[in-house]
Amino acid sequence: MRRIFVGFLMLTVFGCSTLEKDLPVEIELNTNWQFKGINTVDWKSASVPGNIFTDLLSHKVIEDPFIKTNEEKVQWVSKKDWEYKTNFSLSEEILNKKKIELNFEGLDTYAKIYINGNYQLNTTNAFKRYSISLKDIPMYKSNELKIVFENTGSIENPAKLNSNYKLPEGKRIYTRKAQFQYGWDWGPKLNTLGIWKPITLKAWDDLKFENIYIRQKEIDKDKALLSVEVIMESKDDKNIQLFTKINREIISSNISLKKGKHTYKVPIEIINPKLWWTHNLGNPYLYNFNFQLISDGKIKDEKSIKKGIRTIKLIAKKDTIGESFYFELNGKPVFMKGANYIPQNSFQNKVTNQHYEKLLSDVVESNMNMLRVWGGGIYENDIFYDICDEKGILVWQDFMFACAMYPGSIEFLANVKEEAKQQIKRLRNHTSIALWCGNNENAEGWRRWGWQAKRTKKEKEEIWNDYLAVFDTILPKSVAKLSETNYWETSPKYGRGNPKYQMEGDAHDWWVWHDGYPFEHFEKNVPRFMSEFGFQSFPSFETINYINQNDTINLKTDAIKLHQKHAKGFQLIEEYMNRNYKISKNEEDYVYVSQLLQAKGIVMGIEAHRRAKPTNMGSLYWQLNDCWPSISWSSIDYFGQWKALQYKAKNAFKNLLISSTIEKNKVKTFVINDTFNPIQGNLKVTLIDFYGKEIWQDSKEIQVLENSSKPYFNFSLESIKSESSVLITEFNNQQSVFFFTKPKDLNLPKGIIKKVVSKTKNGFSIILTSNVLQKDVFLFSKGKGHFSDNFFDLIPNQNKVIKFITKENSLNDLRIKTLNSIHNTLLPIEKNP
Repeated sequence: MRRIFVGFLMLTVFGCSTLEKDLPVEIELNTNWQFKGINTVDWKSASVPGNIFTDLLSHKVIEDPFIKTNEEKVQWVSKKDWEYKTNFSLSEEILNKKKIELNFEGLDTYAKIYINGNYQLNTTNAFKRYSISLKDIPMYKSNELKIVFENTGSIENPAKLNSNYKLPEGKRIYTRKAQFQYGWDWGPKLNTLGIWKPITLKAWDDLKFENIYIRQKEIDKDKALLSVEVIMESKDDKNIQLFTKINREIISSNISLKKGKHTYKVPIEIINPKLWWTHNLGNPYLYNFNFQLISDGKIKDEKSIKKGIRTIKLIAKKDTIGESFYFELNGKPVFMKGANYIPQNSFQNKVTNQHYEKLLSDVVESNMNMLRVWGGGIYENDIFYDICDEKGILVWQDFMFACAMYPGSIEFLANVKEEAKQQIKRLRNHTSIALWCGNNENAEGWRRWGWQAKRTKKEKEEIWNDYLAVFDTILPKSVAKLSETNYWETSPKYGRGNPKYQMEGDAHDWWVWHDGYPFEHFEKNVPRFMSEFGFQSFPSFETINYINQNDTINLKTDAIKLHQKHAKGFQLIEEYMNRNYKISKNEEDYVYVSQLLQAKGIVMGIEAHRRAKPTNMGSLYWQLNDCWPSISWSSIDYFGQWKALQYKAKNAFKNLLISSTIEKNKVKTFVINDTFNPIQGNLKVTLIDFYGKEIWQDSKEIQVLENSSKPYFNFSLESIKSESSVLITEFNNQQSVFFFTKPKDLNLPKGIIKKVVSKTKNGFSIILTSNVLQKDVFLFSKGKGHFSDNFFDLIPNQNKVIKFITKENSLNDLRIKTLNSIHNTLLPIEKNP
C-alpha cells in the first residue's frame, strides 16, 4: 500500500485527537412536528420521518388498513392535501456559521416548503434530495418550517389530460415515487404523502466534504490500484491536508484547494489485497477507509466508508446458443441464487434496522447470494446496502420504473436525470451493487401486452423515443459517468412471447402461473438467466388470523379476498393444486398444501436452472418478502415467517446440490458444485419403499469439478413402483430425496411420528423418528420462533434433529402436519415418552 508514516500525525490525527475539531454541525429535525388536513383534520402531533397514514393511524382517525377490509375505508386519505409544521431553534453557534443548509432527504411527493411564512421551493420527486441555503434568507433563534403536500391526483390528472396520448399504465407514470403504492397484484393501494426521510440542518464555516468516491482502477491478486475521488467545497483558496487511513495505514496529501467545489484524486495501492466475495464463496472482507480534512490546525470534516475490493462484471456476449448473461466476480463466473426484493412495508417508516438485519440474515441462511431490488419499489435505505456489503450479498439494482411507458417531456427527463445522478452517487461505494437495470418489464409490455394497439405510427414512434431517451440515453450515460457498474436496459431482455427469451439475456418466465402452464415447463424451458418466475401461496396461520382478526383459520372472508390482489389468484392455486396434490376440505390443511405447491413449482425451476449450468447462470424467483399481510408469491410472509418455499429453496441453493430429474422414462442424477474447488467422494443411490425396505443400491467414487454441473447416474424407470418408492442419494454429507410421481399419486402410509423435545440454551431441540416415510413434515407452534428445518421428508427409521430458536419457556403446543395426514385423514402423533 502506498503510504506515508508520520509519527506525530499518527497520534494527533487518528490517535489521541489532539487537534481541535471544527466539524460541520448536523441536526436532525425530527421533533415537535404537527400535521393537519386541508379542510379535514385539525392539528395533531406527527412523527417524522413518517407518512400521513401512520400519523392518522396513531391518532385513531383511521383504522389499520392492513387488517380486515380497512384498506377500502382509507382511500380518501390520498385524495386530500396535508400540511406539516414544526418550530426549530438555531443557537448562536449555528447562526454564526458561514453556511447553513437545510436538507430534505425525501419528501413524498408534491410539496411546497415555507420557512417563517416565506415560500422557498417546490418538490416533485420522492427519490430526490432537496436543499435550501438558510444564509440567503432571514433566520432567527426560533423559526417555523412548514411543508404543504398536494395529493398526487391534482398533478397527475392535468398531466394526463395535457398528454398527446394515453400512456400505459395509469396516472402513476407522471409521479416520481414508489409505483407499488398505487396498488399491485401483491400489494395494497396506499398512496402515501409526507416526510418519509429525515430532514437535517447542516452548518459549517469554510470547508467540508461534498462527496467521496473510491474508484477501482486495477485489481489482481498482487495489488489493487484505487483512486479516491474527493469532492470538497471551500469558501476561499487555501492549502489543506487530506489524511486517508485504510485500516491502520495512513496517506497524507497536501492540496492547494481552490474556491468552490472541486474534485481531487488520491491514488492508493494495496499490496496483496483481500478480495470481497459473496458469503457462499469466501469472505466478504471490507476495508475501513477513514478521511480527515485538516486546515489551520483543525479537523474540518471527517468521513468513514467501508469498502470491499472486488471486480464484478456482467458478461453478455454472443455465443453458439445466442447471447450469454452471467456475472463474473473477481474473474470467476458465479451462479446467482436468490430472489426479487420488494419494500418491506407499505409504510417505510415502519421498517426498522432490526427488520433489515433479520431479513438479510435469512437471505444468508438460505444460501442466497443475490437479491434483485425491483423497480416498482424504492431505492433502499443505506443500511440495506451496508448489510449486504457486510454479509456478502450482491444486489441487482433496478431504477424505479416498472410495467409502464413514461412521459418524455423536458421537465420529466430533467427530473429523472437528477434522480439517477443522486442515487448513483449515494450507492456507488457499496460493494454489493452488481448491476443497474433501467426498468422492470417496460419493454416487454410495449412489445407484447397490447400497448401499441390502435395507435398511429407517429404515436408509437414518439412513445418509443421517449422510452429510449430515459433507458437508452439518460440512465446508461449516468451510470457510465458516475460509477464502474454495468448497466442493463430492461428486465427481461425479451418477453416470453419471443423465442429469443430462452437464448439471450435475462428472462421472466410467467407461462407458469399467468398462463397456467404445468410446473414441468420450467424443466424444459431454461433461459440463460432467470430473473423472475414465481407462484403464489397462502401465508402462515398467524398472518391469516391477523388479517381476519380471528383465532380460527377462515379462508372465505371478505378480508382474505381483499388481501388477494391477483384477479385469478385463488382459482390458479386451486387448479395447480388439483394437478399435483390431494385437496383437503380442512382450511388449515389447504393453507399447508398451498405452501407445498408453491415450493414444488419453484424448486423444480431452481434445480432445472442449476442443472443447466453454465448455459444458465442465475435463478432469482419472485418474490422474497411481503409489504403487508397477504396471499402472494413471497417465500417469507409479512411477519417474517418462512413458508415451505424458503426452507426448500435453502436446500436447493446450497453450493453442493444433488438433483435428479426424469427424462424419457429415465432418471438422471446430477451433482452441481458452485465452489471453485473440485470435490471428491462416494456417490450413493438407494431405492427404498415407504416402510424403509431397501429395493436396490449402487455407489461409485466421483470427482465433481469446480463450478460445474454433470449427471453421474442414469437408470430406467421401468421396474420402479413410482407410487410407493423413493430414491435417496447421498454425497459428501448431502442428501437428496426424489419421488417419481406427483404427490397426489403417492401411496403414503399411516404411521406414528415419535418426538422427543428437550430445552436448550436458545430454545428447544426436537428429535423426530417414524417407522414409515413421512412426506413434508411441518412443525408449528403459536410460540414466536424459528425452526432450523421444516417441510422436510422424514426417512423411515432415521432420526431427524430440529432446533427451534425461541425465547419461549415451553413448547407444549407443538403440532406436526404431514402429507400422510392429508392422504389418510389423521396422523397419530406420539407424545414424549
